Amino acid sequence: MKKAIVALLLLSATAPASFAPALAQQASAPMTVDKRVDKLEKEMKAVQRKVFPGGAQQYFEPEIKPQVAPPAPVGTPADTLSADLTRRVDALEKALAALTGQVEQNSFNLRKLEDQFAKMRGDAEFRLNALEGKSAPVAGGGAPGASLPYVVPPAPKPAGGTAPAPAAPAAAVPAASADPGYDAYMAGYRLWEAKKYPEAVAALKAMYAKYPKHKYASYARNLAGRAYLDNAQYNEAIREFFENTKIEDGERAPHSYVFMAQALMKRKPPLFDKACQAYEVLAAKYPDKVTGALEVMVAKGKADAKCK
Repeated sequence: MKKAIVALLLLSATAPASFAPALAQQASAPMTVDKRVDKLEKEMKAVQRKVFPGGAQQYFEPEIKPQVAPPAPVGTPADTLSADLTRRVDALEKALAALTGQVEQNSFNLRKLEDQFAKMRGDAEFRLNALEGKSAPVAGGGAPGASLPYVVPPAPKPAGGTAPAPAAPAAAVPAASADPGYDAYMAGYRLWEAKKYPEAVAALKAMYAKYPKHKYASYARNLAGRAYLDNAQYNEAIREFFENTKIEDGERAPHSYVFMAQALMKRKPPLFDKACQAYEVLAAKYPDKVTGALEVMVAKGKADAKCK
């Protein structure tokens, strides 16, 4: 083997100069046709993948094929549409139910406001007509006494001019307290308790005339009305109670409505419908104060007047 290699080296060294270029040409000879064809095929496939991703399979089968979406199962679109419509109908039904409930609540609140307004208007007309000394027109030509409001009779005028302001009669009272207004009220109260009604009226009127802003002014005017009522002076009692209801924040204004209703039922002729209106105004204006003994009085009075 070594001898053959040495012979080959000697031969190449002694070869003619024309043989060296032949060897160089063979070394630098171009690629074979097979290699060139393989290279062209690869390049064409690369171009095909970019230009013809889904076609020209008759020439070169693409190495990467586009993904085909799987066909939708039969009935899927119909089922989805039905479910969507069902959800929309359910939402509409819920919205309609909520809207209906809101309308009913608004209607109920409106009826309550209308009832309260009607009662307040009746009370305002009652007071205005009483102050002006007018009677309301009677629907259908009925008797004036059967309609509202009741006209509070004016106070009688004594003969010989204007009567002087009533003076409280002397009465034995306990030691004076630090509140002269309260002491004046208690003096009238003791006279009423002793059934000295005219004297009690005079003392109580003198009290609220002297202390009109006092807490017990409402008590005094209400008790003066009760003194008239107990003395069977029903028109005077009605007038006194009516005046006391004008002081709406007075502590005895609710009671005056109840006693005024009693006086309206006891006068001749009795005015039961006016008494019922007094109870209605009381319930509308003082719903939170008609409790306890006052509630019992209202229930009995409404039953006696046969209020609806």
